[in-house]
Amino acid sequence: MHWLFRASHTRLRPSPYYEASLAEGVTSFAPYNQMLIPLGYGDADAEYDRLMNGVSMWDVGGQRQVQIKRRDAARLAQNLSPRHLSGQVAGQGKYVPMCDHAGTLINDPVVNKLDDDLFWFSITDSDVKLWARCIVTERGPEVEITEPDVSPMAIQRPMAADVVASIFGNWVRNQKYFWFGDAEIGGIPVKIARSGFSKQGGFEINLMDGFSGVELWNIVHEAGTSFGVGPECPNPP
Repeated sequence: MHWLFRASHTRLRPSPYYEASLAEGVTSFAPYNQMLIPLGYGDADAEYDRLMNGVSMWDVGGQRQVQIKRRDAARLAQNLSPRHLSGQVAGQGKYVPMCDHAGTLINDPVVNKLDDDLFWFSITDSDVKLWARCIVTERGPEVEITEPDVSPMAIQRPMAADVVASIFGNWVRNQKYFWFGDAEIGGIPVKIARSGFSKQGGFEINLMDGFSGVELWNIVHEAGTSFGVGPECPNPP
């Protein structure tokens, strides 16, 4: 059964990659933005070796997007961050702190600008959608706030560019850090961002069709086989 349908019957939703993670031998999950995110795959030494020397793929579907749309989207995006966003252009992401009125850090998303009136906040584990709606009530911008059907998969570590380029083409090697572009593989729409969790660099493939998570996972896994790709998690216990 598709994850979106199961979501209406439980407090914790599986990501579109959930079944693929089970097939990879995931040993435990943790809650993250009311979703399940893998914590390990049973072989910490192998995961560490891929982390340092190879390439790994991560189910980070719990890294949800908060979409801000309509006329005052840029105004609200700026209200939500102390970092200046006026120079940001479409196709560019910016890492930003997000603070409450007392200056306490409550999230640290990447803000992706898709258009002058359309932004995605790619969030860590807290209810940014609710916070954004509170700011709208307080300040009154004309916006629409939703959670779109967008679920990231991270391809990380030294050989990440080789794997992603083998699927989508060498243009991905020239992407600037935190910039993103549109792509498609097997009819599956994605946005590819040069970003992630590792200093060696990596990519986040933002799946835009929640029905195709296992299919996308298998495509990436097959492309990465010759590079020794394997599953990993961003927050091991």
